[in-house]
Amino acid sequence: MPDIEQDLAEIVPFWGNLDLSQRAFLAQRSRRMKFDAGSHVQGAGAGCAGVVFVRSGCLRAFMLSDQGREVTLFYVQPGECCVLAASCILPMITFDIALDAAEDSDLLIVDSQAFGTVSQENIHAEAFTYRQATERFSDCMWVMQQVLFMGLDTRLAIWLLDEVARSGSKTIYATHDEIARHLGSAREAVGRMLKYFAREGLVELARGSVELIDVKRLRLLTT
Repeated sequence: MPDIEQDLAEIVPFWGNLDLSQRAFLAQRSRRMKFDAGSHVQGAGAGCAGVVFVRSGCLRAFMLSDQGREVTLFYVQPGECCVLAASCILPMITFDIALDAAEDSDLLIVDSQAFGTVSQENIHAEAFTYRQATERFSDCMWVMQQVLFMGLDTRLAIWLLDEVARSGSKTIYATHDEIARHLGSAREAVGRMLKYFAREGLVELARGSVELIDVKRLRLLTT
């Protein structure tokens, strides 16, 4: 239990504002879990497992349509958490968000009911919860704006540039199918657009990867 309390103290921003009983309560209802890259962490329609804090690695948050189409909403990086995926502590959130491990990930998962109880008792925990929900909801709305109002060329350029910024490398290791899943688009449409980008000298395509060649011109597509 002391190890879990230390983990919580390192990653939960409002930990110092909790009393001893609240700390013990959360520690008793928290667990460390590790997930390999590509594995499912928490899913749409699979219940409310908990509030997920990322110690290391990276999680991908996405929505899944009734037809099985995915669209990536945001990433959860080390030191961050995902409140929206634990929708049971936010009754006004009526849509489901799933989480996959984008990289090998070490997570700290706090039971949703316990987290919700402490949030109701402690104003600092409550403020953190709603601030996190607001920031992530803003990310979701930005993605929905792209899906509804932007062409595939713009959305693809934005995604490629975001991936380069996230990874620090101009080579993105993803198949056409994986990119289509991120964008919530058809694989064939994404493949055609990537080939167009390649003909225009914006990217270079290889099996399972895309290398950005002309970042400046790609940015022009996003404005």
